[in-house]
Amino acid sequence: MDGAQADTVSLEAAGLNVTLPGGAPGYFNYYWLRDNCPTSFDPQTRERTFDIFHLSARPRPAAAQVEGDILVIDWQGENHTSRYPLELLAAYATGGQRHDPADLPRRPWYADHYPHLTRVSHPRLKESAEERRRWMEALLVEGVAIVTDMPDTDDALTETALLIGRIRPTFFGPYFDVRVRVKPTNLAYTSKALELHTDVPAEEHAPGIQFLHCRANNVTGGLNLFADGTAVAEELRAEDPEAFRLLSETEVPFYKEHDGLDMRARQCVIELDRHGQVSGLTISQHMADMFDPPQRALDAYYPAFVRFGRMLQDEKYLMRFTLKAGECITFDNHRIVHGREAYSATSGERYLRGTYTDRGELRGVYRAMVAPGRFG
Repeated sequence: MDGAQADTVSLEAAGLNVTLPGGAPGYFNYYWLRDNCPTSFDPQTRERTFDIFHLSARPRPAAAQVEGDILVIDWQGENHTSRYPLELLAAYATGGQRHDPADLPRRPWYADHYPHLTRVSHPRLKESAEERRRWMEALLVEGVAIVTDMPDTDDALTETALLIGRIRPTFFGPYFDVRVRVKPTNLAYTSKALELHTDVPAEEHAPGIQFLHCRANNVTGGLNLFADGTAVAEELRAEDPEAFRLLSETEVPFYKEHDGLDMRARQCVIELDRHGQVSGLTISQHMADMFDPPQRALDAYYPAFVRFGRMLQDEKYLMRFTLKAGECITFDNHRIVHGREAYSATSGERYLRGTYTDRGELRGVYRAMVAPGRFG
């Protein structure tokens, strides 16, 4: 190694300095380096096989040098040499999180969005990676898309959901059938109007992606109501920052008591992501328990809550349409609020079959499709 290369590495007590591609300096902790040696990961499972808890002493290099574009470290007290591509180290030099191709900016939409909804074909989804990518991007960016040309079978819903995740059972079971029942356990199983809501707020972690496959719909009334909750919440933040703060920081209780169940969970009405942007909502008047913050705290909370609820119902945001037989609307259950107008149960048949998957699996399938992971 010549003198110029030797100067690119210097050792400190807890870490080393190395010159990165382009000449930028980088500092790396010894524990981090030893833990993330490329040999620490199984080449087949891609899981970490090295356990840093088993080291008998603090890791420290016996020698370290740059060879071409590789940092080479011989570890003191171990018969082990690590080789790190400098490009890999550069990605972690400043402490930023690894790039996430699924972390796409959300695009808000309003009442006039129905003609612009992303529509994908069920047969095409099964055969075309490009059609699946288009569908997943719509769910990530706009939170909603319609799958057309759905066969009139139970299997069609399962096939569609499994393209982006695993069926996520709830206390309703793995699937649910939205139709009028003689003894309903949920307002959805009546012909009454259903207020805007997100589903299953009484579970600690509500499912992320909802599927509603329309099998029949020839009734009078029953228009579908959908709104982009993140668009409404961001406008609340602009108009009333204190109301926004209360709804994004105060947990309130939700419940479901029926059929031998007593489900309870606490949620913030407005959900923020790691960027501080609105990533979703939890709101459901028929599953909201009696709010239990101190009564004087409710002096400020309730006006904020009611203002937001009224904003959600504003015609500016509300998309109205009729879901047709053979269509399946897919949407982010943490972002999109949905409901329906009342309909005449004697005027025809209205039958929707639903299920859920999770947002994490959607993002995982999308990442694997559009970009190689750390291991290529």
